[in-house]
This record gives sequence, C-alpha cells and structure tokens, in this order.
Amino acid sequence: MKQKTLASTAAALLVAALALPAVAQNVAVVNGKPVPKSRVDDLQAQIKQQSERAGRPLPPDLDKQLKDEVIAREVFMQEAEKRGLQNSADFKAKMETARQGVLIGELFADYLKNNQVTDAEAKAEYDRVISNQTPPAGAKEYKASHILVEKESDAKAIIAELKKGANFADIAKKQSKDSGSGAQGGDLGWANPSGYVPEFAQAVQKLNKGQTTDEPVKSKFGWHIIRVDDVRDAKPPEAPKFEDVKPQIVRQLEQQKLNKFQEELRAKAKIEQTGT
Repeated sequence: MKQKTLASTAAALLVAALALPAVAQNVAVVNGKPVPKSRVDDLQAQIKQQSERAGRPLPPDLDKQLKDEVIAREVFMQEAEKRGLQNSADFKAKMETARQGVLIGELFADYLKNNQVTDAEAKAEYDRVISNQTPPAGAKEYKASHILVEKESDAKAIIAELKKGANFADIAKKQSKDSGSGAQGGDLGWANPSGYVPEFAQAVQKLNKGQTTDEPVKSKFGWHIIRVDDVRDAKPPEAPKFEDVKPQIVRQLEQQKLNKFQEELRAKAKIEQTGT
C-alpha cells in the first residue's frame, strides 16, 4: 500500500512539473480558459513596428498595458461567443473582410522582405532630391518689402506719397493689410520668386535693388506696392545629412516599390467585370 502511495505522489509531481511550462506561457486564466502569452507578444511586435516607423519610443509600462488589453479582450470575446454572435452573417462577412486584409498585408510584407530597399537605392534618391533643390545658374533671390491694400485707388495714393518722400516702413505699419509683414515695415525677408504668387513674382523680378513699383500690382490678396531692398545669387537650401533622413527615404521607396508591384499584379490579372 505504501509503495502505491509513493508511486501516486511521484506521478502527481511529475504531471505538475510538466504542466509548469504550459502555465508559464499564459498571462491569465479567464473563466477557466487560458489566455496565451503569445497574444501579448503579437501585439507588442505590432506596436514596436509601428513605433519604429513613426520614430516614437515605446511607453515604459507597455507590457502591463498589453496584458490588461488581452485579458479584457478575452472577457469580451467570451461574452460575445456566449451570445452566439460568431454565428451571425454580419460577423462572418466582417471576418472575411478582415481575413482578406491580413492576407494582403502578409503578401506586401513578403514582397518587401524579398525586395528590400538597398543603401545604394536610398543614397541615389537622396542625391536626386538634393540636386533638384539646387537653383539653376543665374537664379536670384530677392529681399522685398510690400504694402497690401484693398483698393487700387489707395495703392496709387500711397505710391504718390512715396514719390514725395514718405517713409515706406511707416506706411506699411499703419496701412498694410498684411499684418505679419506690416509690423516689420513691410519686410518679407529673402525669398525665391517662386515662393510668391505669379503676379507678385513677375513684378519683383522686374525691379532693381532699391526700386519700388510705379504702378500697383494686383493679386488674389489685393493691391501691392512692392519695393526690392536687395538682390543676391540664389543659394541651395542647407541639406540634411543622409543618415538623418534615410528612414524616411526608405519608407518612400518601399511605398513606390509596393505601388509598382500592385500595378504589375493588376496588369497580369484577367479581370472580367460583371453587372453595372
């Protein structure tokens, strides 16, 4: 009898020992049903990937948040199943749509895994963008000031005052509709003409340093009196370092690759549309 008792105890301990790893793989047991830790791991992997793409750090208490989330989901899911909602036509239609989305996502992920953007491709795109930002030979930048008013008659009156020796900055501060530049005496700072509306840009490029328009210039904003304070050769904008913008370039090129892949699949597919 004693030997049987010892054998039974040993067997029970062995079963318990074997069950420990399985229990360790669960984050909780809800109404007798285990909630596997793999659910937390899957969610964590998704959030980590999203954070890396967005350049955001992971929250310090993420692990606890995810455990609470998967446990809550299990509670709600059990209640839904108890009510038989998984058998409804609406649920099945949504599940099919979700299945398609997940499978398509896997397709695109697999494509990018096997068609990764190389460092050479990213550097070539960087060089292309930087070269396009270089102004053409002979391009100029203008330091201009302006006074903006609603009526042409008001603009002509201001031009007449300026010709008599009135102070441009004083009039800009008092009468210009452009409150931003008006507070600065009409000063718009240095700019490439392409940054202005066409009518303004054309007028600026016709003026020499220190010259003011003889006639008001009309744009969608109103009537402008324009003065060119200085002119200089255009300079290319200060370029960011390649390593600083490489992640954004890679994402852009990945999207381009995906777009091309999708177009190729559509082109190869035999599509026969039916109905109206």
